[in-house]
Amino acid sequence: MRAGARTQAAIEILDDIAARKRPAADAVRDWMLSHRFAGSKDRAEIGDIVFGALRWKASSAYRFGADTSRAAVWGAQRYGFGVAAESIVAATADPHAPAPPDEGERAALFGETPQSRLEGAPAHVAGDYPDWLDASMARAFGESRAAEGASLAAPAPLDLRANTLKATRDKVIAALAESPRLLAPPETAGYAPDGIRIPWSQGRTFPWATEQAFVKGWFEVQDEGSQIAALMAGAAPGMQVADVCAGGGGKTLALAAAMANKGQIFAFDVDGRRLAPMNERIDRAGVRNVQVRAPAKGRDVLADLQGRMDIVLVDAPCSGSGTWRRNPDSKWRLRPNALATRIEEQREALDLAAPLVKPGGRLVYVTCSVLPEENGDAVEAFLQRNSAFSRAPLAFLGPDLALACGAPVGASQVQLSPLRTATDGFFVAALVRG
Repeated sequence: MRAGARTQAAIEILDDIAARKRPAADAVRDWMLSHRFAGSKDRAEIGDIVFGALRWKASSAYRFGADTSRAAVWGAQRYGFGVAAESIVAATADPHAPAPPDEGERAALFGETPQSRLEGAPAHVAGDYPDWLDASMARAFGESRAAEGASLAAPAPLDLRANTLKATRDKVIAALAESPRLLAPPETAGYAPDGIRIPWSQGRTFPWATEQAFVKGWFEVQDEGSQIAALMAGAAPGMQVADVCAGGGGKTLALAAAMANKGQIFAFDVDGRRLAPMNERIDRAGVRNVQVRAPAKGRDVLADLQGRMDIVLVDAPCSGSGTWRRNPDSKWRLRPNALATRIEEQREALDLAAPLVKPGGRLVYVTCSVLPEENGDAVEAFLQRNSAFSRAPLAFLGPDLALACGAPVGASQVQLSPLRTATDGFFVAALVRG
């Protein structure tokens, strides 16, 4: 396929998403299944264009003065991926390409108007997030909210965590450096001691699951922010730990490595289906100190843990606003009622976790969100109804990371973000039971 045909394919997929109100991944998959002539390179590029159009949807609509699929695609190509305006126009000469740009679209492509340069654009447009969330973003980031939003719109790298139960970070990097599917060796992460980073340009198509280092359990795919959140829990060998929103087990495995397989981790989730991948991951990682506890009808499977846990981790269900750079369509599908539901689920998760903490033990609350309603507000509301708990210093918050987060060393809560820490937008807070 030529460039113009790939552009037209992306426009058709975006039109389908808008018309049928469906997740972008489903629309992309269905287009690929019905257009099997498209090669692997074409499929990758079309996917990049579609998700890029969703990343920068608001700013593209502003630049072009139209909220259309054409504007979203051309805005992403020109201002997101840096394709020359001349190349975009030239590609429309192909018979399978979209119609050539009109006068206004050309002006936007060539940056000839103040609007096309985002001059005077409101924060939610420059930051590419829904306008109804502007008040929340202002609470979280103040005058830097547009820059924070823009960083949440940019493509994310592929982050890995070296599994220290089986390998060192250097060993994993050396193994991956030999892969013919990587053009350059992976980099070390900025803060997480076992973190490894592969830039988006390579990581977006890197088949990591087929690497022998992964098959052997030497690494897991995990954003550096998630790794930091697990380290901030302060788990150590010999402790008793409960992960009560364990899901697929990413942080559970990170806790097991931090504990060197000594002590015990109880992994639970109210939705037992989410626990399904965990046993396979546990076996591959060589983890021996995790008990998976699925919910049981008519029985409290956590009753025997009450008042016994050194650490209870609550990786709460949330809006996922901190992962917008990985799931750009999710920010446009988020609605106020869905946010209200998540906030109620967070309250329930904290209230489930609290009785498990022993006196002197820690309750660590984590979200992959940047919205204060899900973060600081949730913690404050919990403290208001649980007088036995008070704020406690986070583990793993050294001077460099504290400075990046804009928090003092010894802080009880921090907000990570792509702009601040080059990670997903994780919030972490620590509480202690008196």
